[in-house]
Amino acid sequence: MIVLPSLLAFGLAATLPTITPGLDTAMILRSAVAGGPRQAIATAIGIGLGCLAWGAAVALGLGIVLTASTLAYTVLKWAGAAYLLWLGINLVFRPSSQMADEAAGPVVPLSRSGAMRRGFLTNLLNPKIGVFYVTFLPQFVPAGSNVAVFTFALACIHVTLGTAWFAVLIAATAPSTVSCVDPRSFGCWTG
Repeated sequence: MIVLPSLLAFGLAATLPTITPGLDTAMILRSAVAGGPRQAIATAIGIGLGCLAWGAAVALGLGIVLTASTLAYTVLKWAGAAYLLWLGINLVFRPSSQMADEAAGPVVPLSRSGAMRRGFLTNLLNPKIGVFYVTFLPQFVPAGSNVAVFTFALACIHVTLGTAWFAVLIAATAPSTVSCVDPRSFGCWTG
């Protein structure tokens, strides 16, 4: 494969899984509604960094270890499941504990660093991202290319596609987070 056709083929092939609703989309939408565009942007940055970490791991051959080692994959899978369970428990029980606090004032949204950390950890502890990268990226590496560099470049393209999709989602939720006198003004977002 020649480089440019490989990049174009990858871009087209990676677009569908990028825009398919999943955990990342849900996290962005939840962050946008709960904390506004700034929190959603921080979440998107964290998600992108998590994908880049997986891209670097796969480029360096660490993803192969996960597919070859049942123990390593199982440990990562259980760590990811535990983290997602912890997030779920917080979603279920935290709002009920904050109901009493709502009388005293508004619920404080997640900080930007907290939103970024949540996005990063959710992707880093998701073995599906690693398996996706291990199985998907090598198909688009042209013969004779530096596999590690090209694989990481493909991961960067995937993150760029994801970032563009997240920008669309955040922009679509912006009207629900604007609180100004002039609704046409975009400089008064909350969050």
